[in-house]
Amino acid sequence: MNNPLLEEFKTPFESAPFNKIKIEHFIPAIEKAIEIALTEVDEITAQKEAPTFKNTIEKLERCGKLIGRNTSLLFNLNSAETSEALQQTTQQASPLLTKFQNDIRLNDKLYNRIRSVYLNEDRNALTKEQITLLEKEYKSFVRNGANLNLESKEKLRDIDTELSQLSLTFGEHVLADTQAFQLHIEKEEDLKGLPHAVVEMAAEEAQSRKKSGWIFTLDYPSYVPFMTYAENRNLRKKCSLAFGQRGFQDNPQNNSEIILRIIQLRKKRAQLLDYKSHAAFVLEERMAQSEETVRKFLDELSEKAKPAAEKEWETLKNFAAVNLGLDQLEKWDTAFVSEKLKQAELDLDEQQLKPFFPLEKVLEGLFDIANKLYGIQLKENTKIETYHPEVKAFEVHKNDSFHALLYTDFFPRHGKRNGAWMTSYRSQNKNQRPHVSIVCNFSKPTQKQPSLLTFQEVTTLFHEFGHALHGMLANTTYSSLSGTSVFWDFVELPSQIMENWCYEPEALALYARHFETGEVIPSAMIEKIKKAAHFQQGMQTLRQLSFGYLDLSFHDQKANQIENVKMHEKNQISHLQFTQDPPENCMSTAFSHIFQGGYAAGYYSYKWAEVLDADAFELFLENGIFNTETATSFLDNVLSKGGTEHPMTLYIKFRGKKPDPSALLRRAGLA
Repeated sequence: MNNPLLEEFKTPFESAPFNKIKIEHFIPAIEKAIEIALTEVDEITAQKEAPTFKNTIEKLERCGKLIGRNTSLLFNLNSAETSEALQQTTQQASPLLTKFQNDIRLNDKLYNRIRSVYLNEDRNALTKEQITLLEKEYKSFVRNGANLNLESKEKLRDIDTELSQLSLTFGEHVLADTQAFQLHIEKEEDLKGLPHAVVEMAAEEAQSRKKSGWIFTLDYPSYVPFMTYAENRNLRKKCSLAFGQRGFQDNPQNNSEIILRIIQLRKKRAQLLDYKSHAAFVLEERMAQSEETVRKFLDELSEKAKPAAEKEWETLKNFAAVNLGLDQLEKWDTAFVSEKLKQAELDLDEQQLKPFFPLEKVLEGLFDIANKLYGIQLKENTKIETYHPEVKAFEVHKNDSFHALLYTDFFPRHGKRNGAWMTSYRSQNKNQRPHVSIVCNFSKPTQKQPSLLTFQEVTTLFHEFGHALHGMLANTTYSSLSGTSVFWDFVELPSQIMENWCYEPEALALYARHFETGEVIPSAMIEKIKKAAHFQQGMQTLRQLSFGYLDLSFHDQKANQIENVKMHEKNQISHLQFTQDPPENCMSTAFSHIFQGGYAAGYYSYKWAEVLDADAFELFLENGIFNTETATSFLDNVLSKGGTEHPMTLYIKFRGKKPDPSALLRRAGLA
């Protein structure tokens, strides 16, 4: 087979030749790449020379380059442009890759060389980055079973193989349930309250499915506005219950048993490695370091947020009773009533904002902000191949030279999972520049108007672009310490700090312009946006904290006692919720962040990073949001450094002090 995945990409910037890559190329390419990498490892272990950083750690760092490239392609496509054949391929590839990782991590000869370097290498002869790489490599071997006996190593292999497949299956089930639902409306009166653009999008969705009327789905650009504006309460209930039933129905996609098996295996794995829980294992390599620290962090924020949330709930209930005739607020009412209350209190209708945020203009403004802060220029290159016609590729330049490649993929479609994320197709190191991608699910353009973003979609775009900056501006020697390869509770700092530029008049003036008139967003509207940032912050904080508590409970020392996912979820978070919990719904069975993504025992990190970003942005506010000195310091000490030093060390180098937790409360209006 002429397999492009086994060759060097002879394309602009060695970008992926998507048009030449076929699904059947992946498995042969991965098998061959594994064979090559294992040969490289054998060459390392066969050396007669005494182990050194150069002949062992650096050589290992360069191993498996082909595997990294090809698996990034496979798993990224599986998230953004999947099919049944591609899902089967990822299921086939997953055990191969897990076995390969274990063949490396459980290789005694290799570990003995690494251990020798760790114990004997002169640290004074190494750079800070080299010391970090050495310690990371040694720890990763120990944390993946290098010190176990043969029987325990085999158990670890079996656990890892099963976990990797369960994780893929979990995601496939959520996607299948998401796509199986459609709300088909044929009576125009059932559309009452919905904005014209949302109705138009639903009509086009119906046309694409060769049906009359309007179709709403569980994709966010369809689901969120429906729940926010639709006056038909019964239809809101129908959508809400469908959304909450993903992975929790009496069908082959039910994820309940998968969750129980995942948490059981994670606990077993941790115990094999002499940790009390999966959380203890994970948090050892986090800024938080322990379950106790995370729980204390969640408790302190909860204590501060709950009184404010209770007041906000009472206000919402009273407003609903007096103005909307709703005496009992249910789960499917909160977004709808909150929007009505916001309109009444702040005189702010989110739909009035959308004309000021056409996607193309916001993207231009975002690129302009990145240029002002970090001196980069982004220019679309239509000759670079992409995996879907909607995907665009941009060259990123800095100091008149190529710095990175950025792919953007903005609209929902069949075969693309919900949500928004940044990912990498090629990492950065001293010999190569990175290729990164941001994937979102925004409101599509219609025949009559461009894609107009809600303000929440604007902040999502800035958030994901912040992650992209972390990847694109990386400047490290080694790939495994580059970009977003940092402690998990530090990785959200670059993304969350970017959201702050969504609220500043000086930044908004660059991109918030009416798509028809070109009018800059009025200052009165900006003031309303800023006030809206404080709207129901108590309730929003409790919601995020409830996810953090739930995640921790699935991975703490008592996780193996869980017998019923639904009952456990209810026991964990009911005290932080204000509406009744529908028995046919379960959030956990679609909690992809922790059962499919990398946030297991780490969901708290969103709030943790919010503390960092609120504190960090206060420095920008003191010096000016486009202050070159501040931006250069953030670039030099955070964005470019990846995981080359401990994150607190990097943060203090930028900020001059440790983060102040009250900065988050001040910004949220809860202090």
